[in-house]
Amino acid sequence: MARHQRFPASCLLALTAVAALAVASCRSGQAPAPAPAPRHELVSSIRAEPRGFNRYVGRDSVTETITQLTQARLVRIDRRTQELEPWLAGSWAPSPDGLAWTLTLRPGVTFSDGAPFTSADVLFSFRAIYDEAVGSPIGESMRVGGKPLAVSAPDPQTVVVRFPSPFGPGIRLLDNLPILPRHKLEAALDAGTFGKAWDGSTPVREVVGLGPFVIDQYLPGQRLVFARNPRYWRTDEAGRRLPALDRLTLEIVPDQNAELVRLQAGQIDFTQMEVRPEDYATLKQAEAAGRVTLVDLGVGLDADSLWFNLRAGANPKRPWLHRVELRRAIAQAVDRRAFADTVFLGAAEPVDGALITPGNARWYAADLPRHPFDPAAAGALLASVGLVDRDGDGIREDRGGADASFTLLTMKGNSLLERGAAFVRDALGRVGLSVQLVPLEVGALIDRIERGDYEAVYFRFLTTDLDPALNMDLWLSSGGAHVWNPLQRVPATDWEREIDRLMHEQAATQDHAKRKALFDQVQRVFAEHVPVLQFAAPRIYVALSTRVANATPALLRPAIVLWNPDRLDVRDPRQGSR
Repeated sequence: MARHQRFPASCLLALTAVAALAVASCRSGQAPAPAPAPRHELVSSIRAEPRGFNRYVGRDSVTETITQLTQARLVRIDRRTQELEPWLAGSWAPSPDGLAWTLTLRPGVTFSDGAPFTSADVLFSFRAIYDEAVGSPIGESMRVGGKPLAVSAPDPQTVVVRFPSPFGPGIRLLDNLPILPRHKLEAALDAGTFGKAWDGSTPVREVVGLGPFVIDQYLPGQRLVFARNPRYWRTDEAGRRLPALDRLTLEIVPDQNAELVRLQAGQIDFTQMEVRPEDYATLKQAEAAGRVTLVDLGVGLDADSLWFNLRAGANPKRPWLHRVELRRAIAQAVDRRAFADTVFLGAAEPVDGALITPGNARWYAADLPRHPFDPAAAGALLASVGLVDRDGDGIREDRGGADASFTLLTMKGNSLLERGAAFVRDALGRVGLSVQLVPLEVGALIDRIERGDYEAVYFRFLTTDLDPALNMDLWLSSGGAHVWNPLQRVPATDWEREIDRLMHEQAATQDHAKRKALFDQVQRVFAEHVPVLQFAAPRIYVALSTRVANATPALLRPAIVLWNPDRLDVRDPRQGSR
């Protein structure tokens, strides 16, 4: 079926008026007026409501996607090639000792409201992420050796960033920091209310940025509409102003079945996340019919994960939930090949390591301690911590006679997470553990995780870069994304202390081979203590309407397609993409 260009009602009225004028002109003998250029508009989907519009205080995937559309960074990492690109900073140069970098900002750049962008906005952005009252998760990832960067501005177009110690990735670190407008947010920072600035109740016209789009409309429970930022600073190779699109809509579609129906019907042009394995055959037929294009990106970078709440004081009546023997038993109770075949319908690679999948070939370690499928060995590990079936009912009990049970939270409406959690529940049931599976809406789930109000979770967390030194908030015991026991003042265990030491050392090393060897040691320690369990990394397929032009999908979630939004365009079979 041919795909028609979308027009809102106001545009239809305008077109009717143009048609009437054209008829009148012909009757009077005049040449008809030219028709207005068609709007370049695409529609995608997201699974959840935004928790806000301020990436400095929100780490959820929807806030990150909004940031990709509305904000910009000093430098950008190309998600396909992993090469560093000039962005708001057009050029840079290191100091002789390699600790300081002088960045020259592009001239004439303005925010979407017309205010000029200068080095003062960069200084403000660093001040905001490092403010203890803000508690920004970005602030954690923008430290080297636990210390903040020193930032100065000799003039409005120059920024000097000094690292406190040598840092292997260098200014790749700056890709973590979207630059926010000082003139809009400094008052909130000074007043101590920055954490509430640009929350979900903020009028969208107040949210300004340096990105290709501005938020035009937010209808809770329905959609986010983004309009072209007419002041955006980038151009394409032919000198035409970007973004190519006039409008981009993100429909809020929590249900994946409904999302598939909309994609098939042409109501959305691409989904924000990858294709579910069960939808592949259907979409392959749609591809054969010329309605969509399927892109195979390879093995994913982020496998779905199970972890326990290992915070001090958690689960005092069931201390066995903190034992490494339990985690090792679970690792051996799950048949990873059967998991990949059942949960992902075979479109996944079994994994048994330390969060780095084969999709991240540069940092993947193949020779880690493994946990082969062995239910008998899993049972012996459980018995070693006092979990034995004492009454013959098929469920193990602890030394006090209480059932060996725990609650496993996961995300409601995500079929892969729900199937994966159910597979784990059933596998653990066969070795005598009772698991109560509780699916929650994503907002409620994230809230429970952040508050530490859970026993175990089966969910996914997203790395922001392939380089582990740019995910220090995950690996370090002091990090906010150290999900099993975040923000530790001192390492709670010897093995976490060892990982901290190794991570600091590898981050400070310039030679990649040495960094890789050190990170291999990190992965070995992690695989031995398994604070996070993973069973299979999915193969990532992306489905795009054939209307979509210039898409460059990449493996890094959540913005698989929208990481490069200013290039997206509409393919017009008569005119081609703009």
